[in-house]
Amino acid sequence: MSGSHTEVTALLEPCGDADHPDCGIRDVLDRIGDKWSVLVIVELASGTRRFRELQRAIDGISQRMLTLTVRRLERDGLVTRTVYPTVPAQVTYELTQRGSSLTHLVKQLADWSLEHKDSIGQSRELYDQQNPDHAIR
Repeated sequence: MSGSHTEVTALLEPCGDADHPDCGIRDVLDRIGDKWSVLVIVELASGTRRFRELQRAIDGISQRMLTLTVRRLERDGLVTRTVYPTVPAQVTYELTQRGSSLTHLVKQLADWSLEHKDSIGQSRELYDQQNPDHAIR
């Protein structure tokens, strides 16, 4: 195995040393790099949303996955959950100041993805045709 391969693999292994600078970075990137988190942040960048509004706006997300995603974002201090004492209870979600500071980066990533999705799809097809034994499906 090459030296550089070993270094990359070491970066991906779980952190044994909590003081190592990569540990905190990876933990945060795992959250904000998660596809559902990105989509929730993009949607909440437009303003406060009720749970069902978020679910309708984010194609393909299940109720359970949306619940887990907003809970994780709330735990990280990126989203605020407000429960109103109505019957039935009304719940809204909005970005915190920290979450709002992230929106321009997440929107850039989402815009880039949208702009390049077709060409990336074409590249994947070409790669799969040229390398049928290495195709990733």
